Amino acid sequence: MKCREIIEVLERYYPRSAALGWDNVGLLIGSKEKEVQKIFVALDVTDETLEEAVTAGADMIITHHPMLFSAVKKITADDFIGRRIIRLIQKDIAYYAMHTNFDVKGMADLNADALDLRECTVLDETGVNEDGNSEGIGRAGVLEREMELSEFAAFVKRRFGLNGVLVYGETKEKISRAAVSGGSGKSMVQAALAKGVQVLVTGDIDYHTAIDAAAQGLCIVDAGHYGTESMFIGYMKQRLGELFPDIEVETARIRQPFIIY
Repeated sequence: MKCREIIEVLERYYPRSAALGWDNVGLLIGSKEKEVQKIFVALDVTDETLEEAVTAGADMIITHHPMLFSAVKKITADDFIGRRIIRLIQKDIAYYAMHTNFDVKGMADLNADALDLRECTVLDETGVNEDGNSEGIGRAGVLEREMELSEFAAFVKRRFGLNGVLVYGETKEKISRAAVSGGSGKSMVQAALAKGVQVLVTGDIDYHTAIDAAAQGLCIVDAGHYGTESMFIGYMKQRLGELFPDIEVETARIRQPFIIY
């Protein structure tokens, strides 16, 4: 199957038009006419995941985060991005990214389902879908049962498969309404406050944002950028298998890109 045929199918479900204006999604490197027999899925194109894809014999890499956000003025082996671009071209691997369009069309519901949220609404509306309903980043909803913040934090840790989370707020506080926004959710604090939830689950929350949110009655569970989005890898493996049963799909190993000592 040609790369362009794969892209056409994917963009029926995750259209580039759903991406935010600042984003850079779609085919970023390679030819649409490339014949694809094996796809490699990762959250990011790093040196490690790129070599995994090369070793696997992949013809196409699909990631959540785009490797290229801004203009590239030179491509040389002296720069780590340049080296990756050169490696992709040398190995004739097409590279496709689906970022905020997937956040809107996939990640938000994956995150909400992981936490068993019910009666969900869009946390931060970015537009309307083909049915005229609002769509956007994150979800706000009701937990299946009330629990203390400390128990909820353990629940998040377990559901996202993490070694730990950062928690801001009174650990004895009763939680029944929660919001979740995968990735970097600093900008979601005001939306969560407006929704009247008691806790926001997200990643990349800085110190001042977290303590200010807690002071306004919004607890924070920082499950990490990678931690809240690594489910993209398993989900896309399954989805690609459903959409393209004749194409092999391999994935990057799920592992946090840091070590806590």
